[in-house]
Amino acid sequence: MNNTMKQINIGMFGYGTVGKGLHDVLKQICPENVRIEQVCVLHTEKHQDIGLPITNRPEDIFNNPAVNLIVELISDEEAAYCIVKHALQKGLPVVSGNKKMLANHLEELIEIQERQQVALLYDASACGSIPVIRNLEEYYDNDLLISVKGILNGSSNFILSKVFNEDMSYKDALQLAQQLGFAEADPTLDIGGWDTLYKLIIITMHAFGIYIRPEQIFTFGIGNMKECDINFAREKRRRIKVVGCAEKIDSERLSLSVMPQLISRQKYIYSVEDEFNGVVIKGLFYYKQFMFGRGAGGHPTGSAVLSDITAQLYRYKYEYKKRNSLRKPTFTNDFTFRIYYRYTHKEDLRLISFVNIEESYNSAHNNYIVGTVTMAELLQKADTLRKADIFLAAYPLD
Repeated sequence: MNNTMKQINIGMFGYGTVGKGLHDVLKQICPENVRIEQVCVLHTEKHQDIGLPITNRPEDIFNNPAVNLIVELISDEEAAYCIVKHALQKGLPVVSGNKKMLANHLEELIEIQERQQVALLYDASACGSIPVIRNLEEYYDNDLLISVKGILNGSSNFILSKVFNEDMSYKDALQLAQQLGFAEADPTLDIGGWDTLYKLIIITMHAFGIYIRPEQIFTFGIGNMKECDINFAREKRRRIKVVGCAEKIDSERLSLSVMPQLISRQKYIYSVEDEFNGVVIKGLFYYKQFMFGRGAGGHPTGSAVLSDITAQLYRYKYEYKKRNSLRKPTFTNDFTFRIYYRYTHKEDLRLISFVNIEESYNSAHNNYIVGTVTMAELLQKADTLRKADIFLAAYPLD
């Protein structure tokens, strides 16, 4: 049986930042056995000069007999889901970069690809140029993994880097990120923690073999951060970073969260700056290993997409070994941890119940508490907390 593919002819959906980045990478590398056969875009008039056959009809791609790989690089979650599902059902392998779509439909798509015996690859959907998914699949494929955590969103990290390194205001840093293309005109996905959440769900499937729905995970961003929160971090000789965390509480239970953390200098991710991502993988015997690279941008992400594409030359597929294991951990929000909680109005102090309080401060302009809370309560009140004039961050002891 021949397990190799001699030629890859891509039917590509979308020609935005990543699609153009992939095209640029291919033009520079000029691989003999990979080419873009046809591109489907919403508005063909905007892409007449790209030097590729274009269409605005998805069926043109699916009915093209030369196409033997679908590359989905569009922002619309529902459209991406329809494209990927249809391709898999037709027996066409797929490379996808749509993290929100994958996070919401991963279990179903895994079942379809297993039934159809066809590959769905998406390393580029999590952490851009860092091959974290492939590494979790191939190298960390045992029961010794304790945690995977890190900076998974380059946009929010760029903003925080400018705030802490160059004394820019949060507002100015956000505007700069938007001007440079690191943040969208509506930056909610990035600064709200949602982009990190979708990546964390995908990573968790490959790290621990379980699928957790987005609404089950406490998610909080930096949209409510103020100068007093930045000053608190500086006084404690820490930096604020948005961290996605999947961590075993014990041998049988796993916790997930996305939220700002007050990071101390000795942590690897303390020095991850600008639009870069950093992922720390911790194991029982090998302790910690650190992966670092660009997490955003057309060329870094396009290069990661190409890595998934060329893997199909050898019929590579994710095996989901941990998903099929009998020793998967159980997801839980039933645990306590330490936070910094800044509030403006007294009634906001009553939004959550502290198990204990270590430190409190009151002034005419801001108030804060450092204490222990339960993750279950934060999740229950997440919508209220995001709308209130408060800011909170995990505050580990070390």
